[in-house]
Amino acid sequence: MLFLIPAYLSENSPIDYFAPAIKEYILKTDYFFVENEKTARKVIKFFAPEKKQADLKLFLLDKYSERKDLQEAQMLMKNGQDFGLLSEAGLPCIADPGNLMVKWCHENNIKVIPVNGPSSIILALISSGFNGQEFTFHGYLPIDKAEKKARIQFLENQVQKTGYSQIFMETPYRNNQLFEDLCKFLAPNTRLCIAANINDPNEEFIKTLSIKEWQKNKPELHKIPAVFVLGK
Repeated sequence: MLFLIPAYLSENSPIDYFAPAIKEYILKTDYFFVENEKTARKVIKFFAPEKKQADLKLFLLDKYSERKDLQEAQMLMKNGQDFGLLSEAGLPCIADPGNLMVKWCHENNIKVIPVNGPSSIILALISSGFNGQEFTFHGYLPIDKAEKKARIQFLENQVQKTGYSQIFMETPYRNNQLFEDLCKFLAPNTRLCIAANINDPNEEFIKTLSIKEWQKNKPELHKIPAVFVLGK
């Protein structure tokens, strides 16, 4: 079986935010697909401190992974070994390359078991006040300045034309730059939600304002995990 195991969004999240099944499935196996070994070990220790770190067998699954890189793990699964799949934050397979293994499991008749947990994308959307019936997630915006401007204005146009909420992210160290670009390229009345440090009881910041209002209330977002939502 492949257990799809969520990670915390913040290390400061209380353990009672999470389903007990997360610990149960972590204790069931020593074999895990992980996007980052250091992060994965911290997440496993958070949910199951009694788990022996020396027993863990971690297989890297990141955006550069190809099927040939996963052949050893796939053979183990075909021979009956259960695996967990861990994201760096939140649910695996959303803004995360884990879908490669999930697809392979379906092709090879291996059971996939999703475990309930937080998604920064969904939590940002439901906290925004925007349309939660119809929305699109775009992942990361382009780095190139001209391409980024075009994409931002495209998303704004989609909100006006369809009413769909538009969700996107940025690498935390570029958040402030993205905020400046949003204020520069969007119309003053366009509404933007910024959801930062989600699930952190001490630092959580979620606010929806017009661009005109944001220009007067600039947040400090440098190196802070954040999700951005445009909507009506």
